[in-house]
Amino acid sequence: MTNETKYDFQDGNGPVAAHQHPNGGGWVADTAYVDLTAYVGPDARVYGNAKVCGNAKVCGNAYVSGNAKVFGSARVCGFGNARVCGNAKVFGNAQVSSNAEVYGNAKITNTVLTANRSDGYTFAIFDEADGTTRITAGCRFFTIPEAIGHWTKTRGDTKLGLESIAIVKYLEQMHSLKDMK
Repeated sequence: MTNETKYDFQDGNGPVAAHQHPNGGGWVADTAYVDLTAYVGPDARVYGNAKVCGNAKVCGNAYVSGNAKVFGSARVCGFGNARVCGNAKVFGNAQVSSNAEVYGNAKITNTVLTANRSDGYTFAIFDEADGTTRITAGCRFFTIPEAIGHWTKTRGDTKLGLESIAIVKYLEQMHSLKDMK
């Protein structure tokens, strides 16, 4: 017999293997992924195959479920039942609050620019509130030098590696032009 902790996310699946996130104490299904840098408040829940990455926050009675992703400095909060589910993505400095629901294949962001790699992987660039420019791709959350270093190290001279670096440099260049008149 195991001492596996279980929690019922009230999604019709009954109690499932889960744990409380160390940064906030909210419940996270063992099938979901939450970065240690992210925050899941005590009444918030993350389950299914959902991902919460970077400095994202899920708080209040909010939940993230399905294959949804919340990353960057995005916030899913509120004392209503803010929900992000399905294949939805919330990123950048975007905020979902109150009783708002984001679902399906929706994308919510304040992103300046995006670009897709040939395999469909989406890269985005945005400025955080502190002025730091970030690149996001999947659940990756990098400064520009970190992004270039990551794809150089992990993909090297492969087609996807070279393409990733080219996209990061393109986004950086286009982002630098955003305030020009």
